[in-house]
Amino acid sequence: MPLIEIAGRHIGEGYPPYVIAELSANHNGQLEIAMRIIEEAKKSGADAIKLQTYKPDTITLACDSEDFKISGGLWDGRTLYDLYQEAHMPWDWHRPLFAHAKQLGITIFSSPFDRTAIDLLEDLNAPAYKIASFEAIDLPLIKYAASTGKPMIISTGMADAEEIQEAIDAARSGGCKELAILHCVSGYPAPAQDYNLRTLTDMIHRFGLVTGLSDHTLDNTTAITSVALGASIIEKHFTLDRNGGGPDDSFSLEPEDLKALCVGAKTAWQALGKVDYGRKSSEQANVKFRRSLYFVKDLQLGHVLTPEDVRSVRPGYGLAPKHLDTVIGKTLKRAVHAATPVDWDSIV
Repeated sequence: MPLIEIAGRHIGEGYPPYVIAELSANHNGQLEIAMRIIEEAKKSGADAIKLQTYKPDTITLACDSEDFKISGGLWDGRTLYDLYQEAHMPWDWHRPLFAHAKQLGITIFSSPFDRTAIDLLEDLNAPAYKIASFEAIDLPLIKYAASTGKPMIISTGMADAEEIQEAIDAARSGGCKELAILHCVSGYPAPAQDYNLRTLTDMIHRFGLVTGLSDHTLDNTTAITSVALGASIIEKHFTLDRNGGGPDDSFSLEPEDLKALCVGAKTAWQALGKVDYGRKSSEQANVKFRRSLYFVKDLQLGHVLTPEDVRSVRPGYGLAPKHLDTVIGKTLKRAVHAATPVDWDSIV
């Protein structure tokens, strides 16, 4: 049974879903907002807060040719450099954010987008690394992150089965021993019908890894449903205000939504339980309300029972209703009163 461990928390089958709140660009250029997002993630019950570590110059080129312009969607018309200049997390924020998360008692790690980002995060002793979907084909980056020996999570949006296997092989060859993958749809937001959650179960069997969901839908239904299909990790973008105007705000969860996700995911996991046909603890007091056989008349010793003498009724203190045909035609060996349960001691 595959497991990984991040900052002392076991993740995998048999453990509650690991909920990651993705801070992404929702700091909106203010360190104070980033600090508050971490605080609210902790209050909401998330297991971890995740950053993104890059600079515009490490992720793209300062160019306004058509190749570097975004067409359609939330960021239509913007250049990649302009978008990432606004969205990136300043590197000098990382240390205070890591310290703040540690003080609050919530795990913090990040998605690095180049080797220098990994070097920065290693200096901060990041407990794990997340490879973003768009970087899942960057095998040298995956190998370098894997060389740290830290647990890794790879998001698989846009990657086909062959590319996912290549990313896994790169992580393994780089030295990663604790690896998880996330089913993902790289749409912002993504419609629920695009998620094809049955893919999760195939991924679990095909790749044999801890598997979860990076969810870009607008509510929690898809994420909570994924738990029933074996998701051990749930990642959702998180913000203080969906109308905050930042690049990722509009498709992120607000605090009350994240709190509901944390509760709902854990409840879904608890409800899965195990294969168990036995009587449950919450049922014990209600067993007496099942049907059973009762005498419906005062009857004398030696009476031969007829269908008019016995009925299947509630409560359940008499013989089970399946014995009705056996009881009819039998002789009473003692007198009985109406509304008393039928038992074998009363019958010859």
